[in-house]
Amino acid sequence: MSKKTRPVQTVSAEVTPLKGRREGAVLKEETWYEDGKVVAYNLAYINLNRCHVDHGRVLGYDNSHGYHHRHFMGKVEAVEYTSYEALARRFFKEVHELWRIEDAEN
Repeated sequence: MSKKTRPVQTVSAEVTPLKGRREGAVLKEETWYEDGKVVAYNLAYINLNRCHVDHGRVLGYDNSHGYHHRHFMGKVEAVEYTSYEALARRFFKEVHELWRIEDAEN
């Protein structure tokens, strides 16, 4: 039996290769829209030099598998979801904090 899928009207995907100290790492933001509303998303900071599990995903948020959750260094936990915009702000704030920590370690 195949899964039912709903039609998605718009998909936005941005992959930003990082430079400098984080050369080889990427920031990924994918969003799927239906009727102007975000119905699926995937936010990820991927750096194989920092994380060797979960395909290098140091930090990420997505709503696959039927629930909103956060990935951090191979661990997954459910998160409260209020809006995509709020979650994206949280993600980028956490990424910048991780970068401050990484820079202090070097």
